[in-house]
Amino acid sequence: MQTRWIAGRRKPEAEVRFRLLCFSHAGGSSSLFARWRSAFGEDVEVCPVVLPGREARMSERSYHRMEELIGPLVEALMPSLNVPFALFGHSLGSIIAFEVARRASALGRPPEGLMVSGRRAPHLRARRVAAHLLDDKAFLRAVGRLNGTPAEVLQDEELMRAFIPSLRADFEVNDTYVPLPGRPLRCNIIAFMGSSDPEVNESELLAWRETTSGQFRHHVLEGDHFYLQAQPEPLLALVRPYLESYRGATVIAC
Repeated sequence: MQTRWIAGRRKPEAEVRFRLLCFSHAGGSSSLFARWRSAFGEDVEVCPVVLPGREARMSERSYHRMEELIGPLVEALMPSLNVPFALFGHSLGSIIAFEVARRASALGRPPEGLMVSGRRAPHLRARRVAAHLLDDKAFLRAVGRLNGTPAEVLQDEELMRAFIPSLRADFEVNDTYVPLPGRPLRCNIIAFMGSSDPEVNESELLAWRETTSGQFRHHVLEGDHFYLQAQPEPLLALVRPYLESYRGATVIAC
C-alpha cells in the first residue's frame, strides 16, 4: 500500500493490526519519527506523513491553505485507514491531524484516538504576528527562536534559498488556519507540550478538550517547543499505553 504521502518502507499488509499516522511541524520531516518505528508492537505500523514540497516531494507544489490540503491528503490516506488507527501531530501537525480525524470520521473511518503536541487548540487565535508575512531575515529569526533548526543550517544561505518557500508555505497553513466546517470529534484526545514552550501555554493546551465529546487528558513534559526531538523517550513512554488502550477500543463512527 505504498503512497508518496507516507515516508519509508511499509510493512506487509497482513502483518499490520494498527496504524499510527504521524504529522510533523512546519518544515519538519519524517526523521522526527524515525525512532517511533521500532517503539511499539510488531503489528503497529508507524506512518510519517510527507506533504508536497518536503523530502522526496520537494519538486511538488506546497499547499498554502488547510482547505486546499485536507481533501487530497485524506483521499490519499483512506486506503491506509482499513485497520484501527490513531493520529499524532506536533505543532502544525496537530491541526493537520485534527482535520484528518474529522474528515475521516465524516467518511465513516473514525480514529481510535488523536494525540496533539505543542499547539494551542484549533479554535484559539494566535498570540504572535503571522510569521509567513515577515521578510526572509525576520522569518528565519522567528524559526530559529523555536530551537528546532540548528543555527548552522539557518545560516547556510544556499540551503535556505531552496528551503524557505516550502517552510514559509507551512507557516502560512498554520498562520491562516481556522477550523474547517465539521462536527466535533468523538474519539479520545491526548495533548502534550514542553514545559517551556513559547508557542503554547497550558490553558491553551487544555482548550483541546472542547473539540471532542470523548475523554481528554494532557501531559506537560520537560523541554521547549521541540521537547520530543531532544528527548523522545519520555513522550514514547506515555504514547505506548495509549496505543495499547486504543488497540482494544471500539470507536463509534460520527
